[in-house]
Amino acid sequence: MKPNERESINDEAEEENRRIRTLRLLVDFSLAYLAQTKLPLEEAQAVVEGVKKQALRLFPDKEETFDLIYLPRFRRLLREKYHLH
Repeated sequence: MKPNERESINDEAEEENRRIRTLRLLVDFSLAYLAQTKLPLEEAQAVVEGVKKQALRLFPDKEETFDLIYLPRFRRLLREKYHLH
């Protein structure tokens, strides 16, 4: 592998790690916000949709991954907070 190819791979990996950290912070902040505020259910659901939209901006074509990893955390919180079944 040539030095330029290694740099390119490293740059791509660093960019992906940055996007992962950004998404993780967004999800963690949003979960904390939802848990600590008294929002109507509809507004809380809008927050979740906003997080999902941002996740898809960061990671296009990864909707299924979001739904598998993060959506259950949001659903669990909303179910517990709003006594949904």
